[in-house]
Amino acid sequence: MGVVASDDFSPVTDDLVARNRATSASACSGLPAAPALKVAVVACMDARMDIHEILGLDNGDGHIIRNAGGIITDDVIRSLCLSQRALGTREIILLHHTKCGVCGVIEEEFRAELEAEYGVVPEWSSGGFSDPYDDVRRSIELLRASPFVPHTDHVRGFVYDVDTGLIDPVD
Repeated sequence: MGVVASDDFSPVTDDLVARNRATSASACSGLPAAPALKVAVVACMDARMDIHEILGLDNGDGHIIRNAGGIITDDVIRSLCLSQRALGTREIILLHHTKCGVCGVIEEEFRAELEAEYGVVPEWSSGGFSDPYDDVRRSIELLRASPFVPHTDHVRGFVYDVDTGLIDPVD
């Protein structure tokens, strides 16, 4: 696996700050902190996925929680707990996708690589999985088993197809 290196890397932060200055007039200062649709979405951080576009959401409609693989971690549980208890969400959507970079990552091998390279094993899990559909099912089970996510009656999972743009429900 190893670190991906690129000789043509050029920082983009200054450009993004300039873009912010140009678009700041569209700020969401009039929106409440609580999501209008009372929904939280847990999704992969994959740059190909525009969660608002995929689900037809407007700014302020829902909480979007993203990480590598869209896996259920302690931090995702923390975020969902706060989303439900402090901001009133009642529905959770899990959104994995095809051709995921985490798919096929083998936990033991990944940890061994990191230990060999850095001399220390991370405290966190890579969360690799072999099938996004199976991992969505596992994620639903993890959420339903957590005492910190009380509202699990409306948890649904989907796999987004990066080629067609469609979401496929996971039973």
